Amino acid sequence: MEAVRFSIIEKEMKWEDEYRMYCQDDEADEETGPLDDRYRMSISSESDVAGVEISSPNQPNDMCSSSREGQDEIWAYSELESALKELPDAEKIGELLERLLPVDDLPVDCGYDLDSMLLLAVWASKLALVKQLVALDGVNVNASDLWGRTALHLACYIGDYRAVELLLQHGAKPQVWDKERKATPLHCAASCGSIESIALLLAKGVDINAGIEKHSALHYAVQRNSKQCVEFLLKNGANPNTPQVYTQTPLHVAAANGFVECMDLLLNYGADARSQYGQKKITSLHLAASENYLDCVKLLIAAGADIDARNRDQQTPLHLACLSQCHETVTYLISQNADVHAIYRDGRTALHASIVKESRFWDCTLSLLKARVDVNRADNFGYTPLHIAALNEFSSCAFLLIEYGADITARTNGGVSALSFIIRRTPEIIPKYIDKLDTAISVNSIHEIGDVDCEIRLDFRPLVPNNDRGETELLLAFIEVGQRRILKHPLCETFLLLKWRRIRKFFLFSLFYHGLFVLLFTAYVLGVYVKDCRVRVCRMAPYVPIVGYIVIFLNVILMTKEIFQMMHGFLGYIRYWENWLQWSIVIGIFLCTQNPSGEISDVPTWQHHVAAIVIFLAWLELMMLVGRFPVFGLYVQMFTTVAVNFSKFLMAYCCLLVAFGLSFCVLFPNYISFKRILRGLLKTIVMMAGELEFEDIFYGENIKILYPGTAHGMFLAFVLLVTVILTNLLVGLAVSDIQGLQQSAGLDRLSRQAELISRLEGLMFSRILRKAPIRLWAIFQKIALLKTSRLRLHFRVKPNDPREKRIPKELITSIYKLVAERRERNQSIKRKQTYRNLRAFQELVDEDAQVTLRRQRFRNCKTRTVSENPYLTTAANRVSEFNGPRTSGLHWKTIEDTQKQILKKLDEMSKELDVLNSRIKKS
Repeated sequence: MEAVRFSIIEKEMKWEDEYRMYCQDDEADEETGPLDDRYRMSISSESDVAGVEISSPNQPNDMCSSSREGQDEIWAYSELESALKELPDAEKIGELLERLLPVDDLPVDCGYDLDSMLLLAVWASKLALVKQLVALDGVNVNASDLWGRTALHLACYIGDYRAVELLLQHGAKPQVWDKERKATPLHCAASCGSIESIALLLAKGVDINAGIEKHSALHYAVQRNSKQCVEFLLKNGANPNTPQVYTQTPLHVAAANGFVECMDLLLNYGADARSQYGQKKITSLHLAASENYLDCVKLLIAAGADIDARNRDQQTPLHLACLSQCHETVTYLISQNADVHAIYRDGRTALHASIVKESRFWDCTLSLLKARVDVNRADNFGYTPLHIAALNEFSSCAFLLIEYGADITARTNGGVSALSFIIRRTPEIIPKYIDKLDTAISVNSIHEIGDVDCEIRLDFRPLVPNNDRGETELLLAFIEVGQRRILKHPLCETFLLLKWRRIRKFFLFSLFYHGLFVLLFTAYVLGVYVKDCRVRVCRMAPYVPIVGYIVIFLNVILMTKEIFQMMHGFLGYIRYWENWLQWSIVIGIFLCTQNPSGEISDVPTWQHHVAAIVIFLAWLELMMLVGRFPVFGLYVQMFTTVAVNFSKFLMAYCCLLVAFGLSFCVLFPNYISFKRILRGLLKTIVMMAGELEFEDIFYGENIKILYPGTAHGMFLAFVLLVTVILTNLLVGLAVSDIQGLQQSAGLDRLSRQAELISRLEGLMFSRILRKAPIRLWAIFQKIALLKTSRLRLHFRVKPNDPREKRIPKELITSIYKLVAERRERNQSIKRKQTYRNLRAFQELVDEDAQVTLRRQRFRNCKTRTVSENPYLTTAANRVSEFNGPRTSGLHWKTIEDTQKQILKKLDEMSKELDVLNSRIKKS
């Protein structure tokens, strides 16, 4: 189930855009407006961050009769053309309008519908024809198409202010709505940006704020990005705000499109920068930040917009800017003290939002990290920013997070560590992390590396990203993902050695406790279950009841410890087979020590069976406990490995053993071991170990071979196939396993140490002990941790001092070798760079010398031939213009002196490197 749940979460986070910010509203467009239609974002996809779309690119403001196809206006241009084509006689009138010239008069007897002709003439900008039509008595200047759009609507829509003036003079209604109540002529004039038409309409007393509950004329003027039109409307009393809450305001339109000048005008005339829009409760600052309109963001913040305003998903403008990868906006918001720790839906922060799967830069992430955002903050699913970066295969960002303290041991709610994601998705980070461990070992003195007083400093902080869960969590995480080889790093090996010395007293105490417990239980078993009281009277020794009570008391303590471990983590507890072994011992001892009468003869038979099993398990557990110590761990691991492989081996060849066992039961029914099938199978397994009993089976007294020949053949086949081949094969496999364990003995020892230390630290830092008093908790930390503060997690060693015995000599040699090799490598790089610089300088000097030589030759040529050939005088004068301070003797002398100094420095560096190499070889 956990694997299924993890795959679902991963799919939602990366491929299905689980972190979408906005989706389609359920309301109709007339209720919510066009702003919410395509506003969707994703934390794991930059391509889905579409931002806000309110209108298409603007048309020219002077004349709006051009095509508006695809533009999010009041009406689409194609929609108006289709509606006009449905007018009576529309086709014939259209042909007539194409033939008429501007100076032609309208034929009196044309016979066409004059109202339709007026609408089409206005639409076609036939001003002369419009003037003729409005003068006729039979023409209705307020005629409209099927959707209620009058000629005044059309004239304002195309921005023909002369037609507007003419229609108004002949009685056109200036305050008329279409059938859908979308717009008045004022709306149409504002959408076109025609100030002249707006002035004519306002002179007729139209309501400048008509339709303010949805979209006013000011709204369409801002959408048109017509600064003059917006300013004209505001000066004439247009309201920049809306009376109804959560409706789209002109300020929202300006912010969504980045219209800085219009926004400045709106804010100067009192537009509310804190107003929210739609069900998403979006502010203007949200819109501007999501589209990286930095100038708009600055204006809104200066006007008092809430920099930490929340939308329906609890997202701030900083969250949206990070989702859209708007680095400039993110930097500015942080500089204005935006809350970088704010969380939104599912507990995510701006740092989560800044890591998207298609981003190729981490500018936003770096800005947030410099602002000291919590780099290890996990969302409600347990995913930290490092999880997201590794999951999206964003290796550069993942390593940046690690550099700023991201915990690679952090686990999701399902127990998946960030290191697991790194291994599977961004494995190139592992070599970089190993380089980080290398740099944690440095020379910490002014002495040369070969001096006796040279001191090397080991910084363990890269190994302990978080003290709250113990100090070996990182090493255990590397073991879990199959990267045990990192334990052989000198820094890790030294750290484990010091940690083991720190907490080995707990294991010694545990060994002493279990040893005493097993010995007392053994004494009790020997005093009760070893004696055979069926043939003689047995008396219980006086010490047996006392020992029994002590064993029960120790068993209760052991059971309490197991319950505590189970409460610490049930799923992790049941995975270890040793815990099942412990519970078998605890339950078995309670069963064995129950003797109500106190007499040995009253002990039931079933308790003898239980006692035999429990005493075996108790000593087996003591053997496993001894194997936890590094000295004996290899040998116990050999036993367990061979035992497990033997079990697999026996299961693979069990059919062969069963076949021979059944055959022997048929062929030797007179032999006591084969009279029953189960006994026959057990005897077959015993014979596999070499106990064949050939004489007893074939030539024993009172035993007759009933099926000679076949019996001899089957027995020979058993000897060859099982005793010779199968047994030797088993021995060979065991030897191979032991050799493999011996080759990896050092790495296995370190792995066992890390696991044991981590298990003990897990108990010390469990949720139960965290509830203990502060002083008691501090004692636990002091006992378990190498250093209670991360700032003190370092260790100094003098590799050349013979008195240095705190760590083994082999480990000191590894540390010294790592530092020496790194220093030699760095010096080699510097030496190569110096040689490259010298070579470039030499080429420059040679080029300068060649130029000087050529100029000298020209000068000599000038001196020799100027008297002979007057035409050379001009050329010599031009050459002399190039002679300057570069070819002067003083300049050449300076170049030679600089070259000599560089060569001298290189010789000194070479001698120092030779001395250093000789010291390294001697050590």
